Amino acid sequence: MNTKVPEPAAKTRVLILGGGFGGLYAALHLDKTIATDPNVEVTLVSRENFILFTPMLHEVASGELDLTDIVSPLRRTLKHVTFLEADVEAIDLVERRVTITYGLQRQQKKLSYDHLLIALGSETNFFKLPGVEERSLTMKSLRDAFVLRNQMLGLLELASLAEEASVRRAMLTFVVAGGGFAGVETIGALSDFVREAMKYYPTLMEADLRVVLVHPGSVILPELGESLGRYAQGKLATRKVEIRAETRVTGFSERGVELENGEAIATQTLVWTAGVTPPAVLQSLPCKREKGRIVVEQTLEVPGFPGVWAVGDCAWIPNPKAGNTHPPTAQHALREAVHCAKNLVATIHGKQKRTFTFATLGQLATIGRRTGVANIMGFHFSGLFAWFLWRTIYLAKLPRFEKKLRVALQWTLDLLFPEDLVQYPPRRVISAGGNR
Repeated sequence: MNTKVPEPAAKTRVLILGGGFGGLYAALHLDKTIATDPNVEVTLVSRENFILFTPMLHEVASGELDLTDIVSPLRRTLKHVTFLEADVEAIDLVERRVTITYGLQRQQKKLSYDHLLIALGSETNFFKLPGVEERSLTMKSLRDAFVLRNQMLGLLELASLAEEASVRRAMLTFVVAGGGFAGVETIGALSDFVREAMKYYPTLMEADLRVVLVHPGSVILPELGESLGRYAQGKLATRKVEIRAETRVTGFSERGVELENGEAIATQTLVWTAGVTPPAVLQSLPCKREKGRIVVEQTLEVPGFPGVWAVGDCAWIPNPKAGNTHPPTAQHALREAVHCAKNLVATIHGKQKRTFTFATLGQLATIGRRTGVANIMGFHFSGLFAWFLWRTIYLAKLPRFEKKLRVALQWTLDLLFPEDLVQYPPRRVISAGGNR
């Protein structure tokens, strides 16, 4: 008698888009829970095969850390989650399918899902200002930090050979647009690095150097409050950083960085940190959005599309206690990710989902060598202690013990020895329009 062998049950497919804080920490929770179930398949799609610890990106640009110190390979981090290195080309919420592209030939592959977690972060917003996207540098990726470091060193080399004072002055003028965390930390690291490096260029004078921070608000670091913002401005000013508050950049041309008052700052370097926007791939989705971000319920699920979730910078997450939404910061993305993963597991197991609640514990920023500002649970700190606090907290949050040890050793050596002034190949300045 022939007995028909029953077909194996279809696996529950969980697809995570994005390998930043939101995507990775959701994947890590699932890696320890349902990803070990043979009836569940969890896949993470990211354009890079590593997680980048962006809070330390400016330290790579300034040479305090190496390129590999702030990245952790996803394949070594995840044991049971399948990883795919690819770009997200399209998301079909109706057909429950995602199209990804990969490889030099941009091959396409379609992935079906039962549960979809969107954690694609954000992209730089250039606000369609003429020349800014084409000519400026950004500070969102490892390549950005590499390019900025090479740009600074390359311009120092060229300026040391320039005979005309105006040409030399333009080469040694560095402008950062945006007075938030990324802009302030970048300007502080940039200023310290260039001033320290200039000691080794005897033909250059400090009077040739100009470092400018352009910010549309009245005080930088508005997230930390006016008092800490003004403290940061004062400290940067003592380090000869020029603060152009209540000023907007309107373009970047051959004349230099153009400001709304008609002035043009002659420079070859504009670092743009003045805005972000959700990824373009999300703009065609049929779900509700606010300012381009996907609106989710307090359980982090997208209303009207069961099994679809969103966290991090690309999600608009209500915060009823504060009467607003949760901010797009790393500490929120991390906790949103874990909470979302728990709700996803509860849904698969037929259990009740829980609403997400979290209050910001604090915010910190460095404003140059051995100086920082911090607001921790309502208490303000500044100076050396805030800088030490910044390093201690972010070192603790860095993924993997190996990376923590490497960074701790690098920081210790940095106290004893100056940074290397090596301009990495290719041996040329990456032009203002050739960095993208």
